[in-house]
Amino acid sequence: MNITIIGRKCTPRESFKERAETKLKKVEKFFGSNADAKVTATVEKNAKVVEITLSKGGYIFRAQERSQELEEALDKCVDSLIRQIRKNKTKLQKRLYEVSFDEVFNAPEEEEQEFDIVRTKSVIVKPESVDEAILQMNMLGHEFYVFRNADTDLINVVYKRNDGGYGVIEPTADD
Repeated sequence: MNITIIGRKCTPRESFKERAETKLKKVEKFFGSNADAKVTATVEKNAKVVEITLSKGGYIFRAQERSQELEEALDKCVDSLIRQIRKNKTKLQKRLYEVSFDEVFNAPEEEEQEFDIVRTKSVIVKPESVDEAILQMNMLGHEFYVFRNADTDLINVVYKRNDGGYGVIEPTADD
């Protein structure tokens, strides 16, 4: 597994890096050695935050946890990722890897979850800047907003982040 460790407002110690590599070995058995993992450690006023993003074959798993210590947040984050994988193991088994997840977990087969779509909504997607889209999202009181980026002419999504900032999702070609 290709692991990248980044520190924001801190420099992670070597012991943290070694612990992250050891903990991610638990997850590596599901994805193989050619998966990518990005571990971001952030120090905030009242807590330390660890975010792990795993990607392979176009699938992305992400977990973020906060605690008083980076190591504790890392442990919680890895546990959260494993829960996500177990929850979606039937779907992943078909799409991601040829190794049977049941062999790894030795767990009884769970029924595949069906998603109940209760509403479909059509929206007019007009060209606008990212700033205009954020303003429109805030005026509507939504957590996200779909728009056509006036600069790129591509469909984008702006969203509110838990840290109070904003994010933009923009499409890229699958390499």
